[in-house]
Amino acid sequence: MGTRQVVRTEYQARRLAIAVDAPFDDFRRRYEEAVPVFDPAAFKPLYDRKADWSEWVEVTHRAAPHDFLRYWQIDAQPMMGVAGDPADCVQYLMGNHTVAERMFRHDPTVFLYVPLRVSISDDGSTGTWFSIDQPSRNLDSYGRPEITSVGVELDHKVGRLLEFLGVSVPPDLLP
Repeated sequence: MGTRQVVRTEYQARRLAIAVDAPFDDFRRRYEEAVPVFDPAAFKPLYDRKADWSEWVEVTHRAAPHDFLRYWQIDAQPMMGVAGDPADCVQYLMGNHTVAERMFRHDPTVFLYVPLRVSISDDGSTGTWFSIDQPSRNLDSYGRPEITSVGVELDHKVGRLLEFLGVSVPPDLLP
């Protein structure tokens, strides 16, 4: 066995906390309607008959009307509330496996950053917030233009989602 090594990459992330002009529960509901849950059963027939990737792209496009699906979520309030913390916060992994594949083929470790990790929160005093690390910043750390360009595309997709949800889109997420 050869010498094991550690590859260390340092980069600067950019977390965007974006004020939402809506109550937490309302915005959470609208977000969850716009970003549907990934349904493995909808894709099982594609697995079973070894469908061509182009069909996967088509089915995913229909399943994700705003480019994203929810792969996972956790509501922090039930557990944090036990400790007396009143803030509402739900964290999600949202993404699109057909977009992720365009980076994965170049480096599978992009799965550190896709699906995207987002949160919707309200601490009771400053209102509702949508938070995300800017995708292009994390993905640019690979130093590969074919990955970085998809990261920039993800920035714009997040911006379009926020626009659909009635949230002011920061310049970082605009084309």
